Amino acid sequence: MTLPHWALELPAYPPLGGDTEADVVVVGAGIAGLTAAYLLARAGQRVVVLERDEVGSGETLRTSAQLTASLDFRYVELAGIHGEDRAPLIAQSHMAATDEIERIVGEEGIECDFQRVPGYLFAPPDGREDLVRELGATQAAGLEALMVEAPPGTHGLGPCIRLERQAAFHPGKYLRGLAQAAQRLGVQIYAHSPVEAYDHQEAVTRAGVRVRAAHVVLATNVPVADRVKFSFRLEPVRTYMVALEHQGTLDLAHFWDTLDPYHYVRPDGDLLLVGGEDHVVGRADDAEERYACLEAWAREHFEVGARREAWSGQVENTPDGIAYLGRTAGVYVVTGDVGNGLTHGTIGAMLIRDLITGRENPWTELYDPTRLPRGNRLEWLREGVSAASHLGEWLTPGEDEDPADLRPGEGAVIRRGLKKLAVYRDEVGELHVRSAMCTHVGCVVHWNSGEKSWDCPCHGSRFSPHGEVLHGPARVPLATEELPEA
Repeated sequence: MTLPHWALELPAYPPLGGDTEADVVVVGAGIAGLTAAYLLARAGQRVVVLERDEVGSGETLRTSAQLTASLDFRYVELAGIHGEDRAPLIAQSHMAATDEIERIVGEEGIECDFQRVPGYLFAPPDGREDLVRELGATQAAGLEALMVEAPPGTHGLGPCIRLERQAAFHPGKYLRGLAQAAQRLGVQIYAHSPVEAYDHQEAVTRAGVRVRAAHVVLATNVPVADRVKFSFRLEPVRTYMVALEHQGTLDLAHFWDTLDPYHYVRPDGDLLLVGGEDHVVGRADDAEERYACLEAWAREHFEVGARREAWSGQVENTPDGIAYLGRTAGVYVVTGDVGNGLTHGTIGAMLIRDLITGRENPWTELYDPTRLPRGNRLEWLREGVSAASHLGEWLTPGEDEDPADLRPGEGAVIRRGLKKLAVYRDEVGELHVRSAMCTHVGCVVHWNSGEKSWDCPCHGSRFSPHGEVLHGPARVPLATEELPEA
């Protein structure tokens, strides 16, 4: 898996060796899980954190590291979906999350390059009317915004809305400092302790070790062992990013546009980070073409040089543009980041802290994870039908009937009788054969040549070339198979 430059090596943590008890067990050690653990410990709770791999090994370090209230759903859409009375709460919560990160950075002395920056939302030259409407909705939501001309260092991006008091930081350094601050408050962090079962009073690891607790928090991007079926209310999306040498002069700021596919940009030292070109997980295998499109778009609008890095990450979209945060089925969840995982994760941690400690929180109803989508229900149902349609792939031929055609580092789905097999040839030429059946609901996985992973087009589960789970909702590896003769 390709990682960005800020995926620095974080401290190692041991696995959980035996049963234990706590007030709260948090599953997942990204920004949502560690923030929840830290805030709950500050509130006097005894907290245990269980992480499947290493701290920060999920999606937190694969983001563009933008802390912003400019969301993937625009405020015109959000007001129409959630009502004009809820749109200010949405804006307020994201700004409060950035304020909370700033507070933690200051109080704990975390050196993570946190700084306040403006944000610019662009429309194409023929999109000024839409931008004017968005400006009105943004201001009505309570954000400090105004219409300005494009800032120096950009070319042909058209008119823009300038948002004040957004922020940027180094997510790796922040996670490292946050974990250390949590430990100072007594939080116990355990890595390589994948949770495979839970209820409202305990979490159980693959090794059968139990953490009994009064409260269980699932902060794993998609809830592990998804008993409450969030995977059927989420659209999993791969998003792409390139880091290009920056050769011009540009405001230290965030930049977004309203195109489809859209783009998001952030200067980072001598680099310009450019992202976008999203697609539903498992339904495209053209990463290099998408990186090339991002690079071509960036060269048209900014002064950039050679490409330094390229990577992708996973976003979980919801039909109504905001996350599912809070209590459901006896547990607490943080899921559905909708491209704003850093702020949504922090909002979720703040909200769950308040729910557990009995504090009032103005966002409880807004983010209620038991809600039906407040808008876009037809699109939600359409995506569900599209996901289910991939079950029909069991009736189609394989991609490649001869594994001898696979070169080192390549994978393909091969049919053998009634079975479809996920076959990968490693860098030394050895074949690795797994069932192509996703262990979530049985769809056929697809090979992702950009990340060298097996990706499920139904609900976004991802597996390593050797079949281990990389991303839920699946929790069981792909089954080992033998390769029979053709």
